[in-house]
Amino acid sequence: MGSAYSGFIQPWMERGGDAWPAWLDCIDRFCTALAALLGGHDRGILPATQSVRALAKLLPALPKAPAGKSVWLASERPFPHWASSCNKRGVWDYELRLLPRSLDPGEVQTWETALTPDVCGALITHVHSNNGVVSPVAEITGLCAARGIWSIVDVAQSAGILPLSVETLGADVVLGSCVKWLCGGPGAGFLWLRAGLIPQLNPVDVGWFSHADPFEMDIHSFRYADDARRFWGGTPSVAPYAIATAGLELLAALGIDAVLAHNRALIQAFIEAAPRSLRARISLDRRGGTLCIPVGEELAAVRGALEAAQLRFDCRSSVVRLSFHLCNTMQDARASGRAWPR
Repeated sequence: MGSAYSGFIQPWMERGGDAWPAWLDCIDRFCTALAALLGGHDRGILPATQSVRALAKLLPALPKAPAGKSVWLASERPFPHWASSCNKRGVWDYELRLLPRSLDPGEVQTWETALTPDVCGALITHVHSNNGVVSPVAEITGLCAARGIWSIVDVAQSAGILPLSVETLGADVVLGSCVKWLCGGPGAGFLWLRAGLIPQLNPVDVGWFSHADPFEMDIHSFRYADDARRFWGGTPSVAPYAIATAGLELLAALGIDAVLAHNRALIQAFIEAAPRSLRARISLDRRGGTLCIPVGEELAAVRGALEAAQLRFDCRSSVVRLSFHLCNTMQDARASGRAWPR
């Protein structure tokens, strides 16, 4: 609450409409904290209230693909916001091709085969929300780079729980959100652009904060900002970034290795307290921080038992998801295991 008060509320109370310098400093602090946690330079970071909105701005700004390359490739398995931004043929000159659910997007061979000569871009999910599988992103983006294919990586389910660097992922673009493991709540998304890419991009959907000098107020002059904020658009939200910065700075101080170790210790405590019949359904091989347990026809019984124990969880179809984080204790994990129906 401290950063939200000092970065957003207090300047508003004390300066009214003159709070903008302090508010922009607040967003700069967010970008600096995010870069410290995920790597890269803060000038490559676009604060975006919705990562899917940032993606929709980015795609038409990319340089035109060579003739014969008109396909963006993605998997059917991840969260469907990819498709909502990409399935726009007639507005932008490309088509969306989805890897069928029968193919594992966590296997390099899947992408090796699917990255055909007509593909101009790939939308890659680092950790899949429905099963927790971690994709070998650096290998996939390496294939893309070797074949002249744009690569965009979604780290919404990995940032804050898995050690990662946006630079070593090898992607052209990385996008994510602070609403999950980064402990920032909704409205504080982000997009990162690799060094050297920004000058090639000329976004169409712009606003006064896309300008090199937003407060110049000259209708005859528009110059793109020389960093990722050329995609920013109109008047930005401030409060979500003021709130999210506290979570980013806390995670950086603790270290993501320690956060992951805590998560794994709690998962192990859950497994030890859970029924033996459940253990065979749980795999931690190539998995992120969320425990995704397929329950099939047992969904109603499992949901009822966990709700009766006043536990927090969510479901994707017939998969129950448990996400143990810093706020959870060994007691929480064991209680979750004991509550599972015998």
